[in-house]
Amino acid sequence: MNVATLVGRVLAELGVETVFGVVGSGNFHVTNALVANGARYVAARHEGGAATMADAYARMSGKVGVVSVHQGPGLTNAMTGLAEAAKSRTPLIVLAGEATEARSNFHIDQDAMARAVGAVALRVRSAATAVEDAVGAFRTARAGATVLLNLPLGVQNEIAGEGEAWRLVVESARLASSVTVEGPAPGADAVRLARLLEGARRPVFVAGRGARHARDELLALADRAGALLATSAVAKGLFRGSPWDLDVSGGFSSPLAAELIAGADVLVGWGCALNMWTTRHGRLIGRHTRLVQVDLDPAAIGAHRPVELGVVGDTAWVARAVEAALEGPPAQGYRTPELAGRIVAQVRWRDVTYEEEAGEGRIDPRTLTIALDDLLPPARVVATDSGNFMGYPAMFLDVPDERGFCFTQAFQSVGLGLASAIGAAVALPDRLPVAALGDGGALMGIAELETVVRLGLPMVIVVYDDEAYGAEVHHFGPSGHPLDTVTFPPADLARIARGYGCAAVTVTQRADLDAVASWLAGPRDRPLLVHAKVGGGRGSWWLEEAFRGH
Repeated sequence: MNVATLVGRVLAELGVETVFGVVGSGNFHVTNALVANGARYVAARHEGGAATMADAYARMSGKVGVVSVHQGPGLTNAMTGLAEAAKSRTPLIVLAGEATEARSNFHIDQDAMARAVGAVALRVRSAATAVEDAVGAFRTARAGATVLLNLPLGVQNEIAGEGEAWRLVVESARLASSVTVEGPAPGADAVRLARLLEGARRPVFVAGRGARHARDELLALADRAGALLATSAVAKGLFRGSPWDLDVSGGFSSPLAAELIAGADVLVGWGCALNMWTTRHGRLIGRHTRLVQVDLDPAAIGAHRPVELGVVGDTAWVARAVEAALEGPPAQGYRTPELAGRIVAQVRWRDVTYEEEAGEGRIDPRTLTIALDDLLPPARVVATDSGNFMGYPAMFLDVPDERGFCFTQAFQSVGLGLASAIGAAVALPDRLPVAALGDGGALMGIAELETVVRLGLPMVIVVYDDEAYGAEVHHFGPSGHPLDTVTFPPADLARIARGYGCAAVTVTQRADLDAVASWLAGPRDRPLLVHAKVGGGRGSWWLEEAFRGH
């Protein structure tokens, strides 16, 4: 077989089940080989959408994501999604054809492009090394990296011998990839953290992406230490069901959650960057709070905030080791009956009173999102785009667990939300996918509406339409700057969606949401787009918080 076919076959043998992409001549054979060997191919309408779908699929499934693109422009089209994945340390392989001859129109320095956004650039070098190169790319991705695997056009056509040798290599790699490596025992650092928790009266745990696999261990340790529980935005839902769950730490925190996190005397970040978003530019860390960070990556310790103690290791392993080192009976810590009552009554944003800020044919985005939260079934996966609107779905739409919220915001690009929802839906077919978009992001990614319809996904797509790039309006408008460049005339997004084959409803008041209830009660045989004309009189609270740091 030729090298392109061999690479596809090797990746399928290693466990690649789904590949997203846009097929051209340079990635035709490798994609077909994946499909022939059992992988599902999901065709996107743009390479940027394909990369974002693969990123979201990997996040929600826990598997290595794969995206397949043409050489040159296929890769450049995918770069925003690739940057988001690399910044998020998503385990992802980008299969890209490569034109190595400078005279080719398709020739660019693909390695340099990958490195520029933090991805790892690798290459299939020859027929003799093709298996080794493919296995190496898979292992690198599996360890938590976004990998560009270049497939030079000339090498793809080389003929590779098919024998038992490469089968043995693939089988050994598959077995090795299934083993979790926890790294060295933290030893003395675990004991030091145990002593800090024993002396704490108000401990708080904040868990991030690196702790999504450690729910049980962190719950057990928190019960022993009397700690309250919060997450970064990307791990939202991790502690759902615990009476001590404060939801998200940072700009999305409710007033009560922010008060309790800022009042901690010991705050431990578990697989969490403790960056400006999660700590509100440091304001959620009290003057006398003793700050601890646990992370598998030594370079992450103290990268954003100075810490008193850094513990290097897998979060689940460290949590078990710290619990084993605790002495004495379980502590009350922060957990009092009075506080339990306050958390039940006040920790959710929907329990915070507000005055309606809509009218004249527009609905308050908070009223809209609370109503949707009541209507949509609990078994859901919510993906949100970036923009002024995004705090509303992030805080007013509940999710059942850590796989219920797909938050692709490491690069803060507008336009990734719909593709993220598609990738999440493919990863979690037993849940209702919900895409939350602004009007700007919806129009940027609108080609993928055809993908949603073609795949038959029963998706609810909510567009928060303020007819503007709201973040810029609320950033520059108060200073008197002209806003003509960031405001737009009305667009009939419901009519556009119907043209793609969606069901659609325009919402200007709560009663209009009866159409959503009817769709939910029906066969859900086509996606539903909810075109919500929202009030845009002021910036959302999370945006105001973000601007305070600039």
